[in-house]
Amino acid sequence: MLHFRNICLLILLATSPFSVTAQQVVPLYDGKAPGWLPAAATVKENIRTDKTVGLLVSSITEPTLEVFLPEEGKKNGTAVIICPGGGYGVLLLNREGRDVAKAFNGSGVAAFVLKYRLPSTALFSDPVNVPLQDAQRAIQIVRERAEEWKIDPRKVGIMGFSAGGHLAATAGTHFDRPVIGAKPGVSLRPDFMLLINPVISFTDSIGHAGSRRNLLGPSPAPSQVRWFSNELQVTAQTPPAFLVHAGDDTVVGEKNSLLFYQALRAHNIPGSLHIYQKGEHGFLKDLGFGEWFGRCLFWMQQAGWM
Repeated sequence: MLHFRNICLLILLATSPFSVTAQQVVPLYDGKAPGWLPAAATVKENIRTDKTVGLLVSSITEPTLEVFLPEEGKKNGTAVIICPGGGYGVLLLNREGRDVAKAFNGSGVAAFVLKYRLPSTALFSDPVNVPLQDAQRAIQIVRERAEEWKIDPRKVGIMGFSAGGHLAATAGTHFDRPVIGAKPGVSLRPDFMLLINPVISFTDSIGHAGSRRNLLGPSPAPSQVRWFSNELQVTAQTPPAFLVHAGDDTVVGEKNSLLFYQALRAHNIPGSLHIYQKGEHGFLKDLGFGEWFGRCLFWMQQAGWM
């Protein structure tokens, strides 16, 4: 059970103006990332700060996992890979990454912030699959090094915000269709998904046009749109999910979460859905971090992941 003091600590961690630092930064690949084109060698990572959402990172050619491990006495064996959002154009690396990782550490959960590559036809030969390659490789690494990091390889979840939620949901619905080299005995299936105001669909009616354009280009084929509309890709093997959204989200409509939850339930997959009346996209207004994050932790406990 979460006590009031713990909630206050979580809010403090999430709203602290000080940057948190990973204990370890792990390159996803030995050498160049898949599909690397010569132009990628000349690109410098772009880092800037926005007064509303904080640190923004783009032009990523060398993807990494930032490792945040809880104190020895707190470790419970659970791990969460965090995919920051940013419309597949930038990454909100602190607000939707490092700050959340530290909050997980407070509850004994190991957290890994994924700095994934963003689609670019100039930098990569297969830009559409670049983010998913990095997400699948992240899952692979965490399971390969589970003993070193004192993680239960059967309790590895993935979390995503906005377009990062789309990536996390794609990892959860496309794990049986690898876009990286699969390794014997290492599953690419996340054990659970935590989806925060996620982009789920790329359909015209409810999808987020900017994320779709950045990932698939200006004129995607209908088959591509369907392939990456994750509410249409749920099967009986899709992992359970926690979803949270604001009803007044004018960037990514709450129907994204609703349709994904309905698809899960149609296949008898456990899930939890929370729609708040207010909060806007990213819960920048009217709702504190501790409120929805506390419910997220409770669901993880209730479902047996913690």
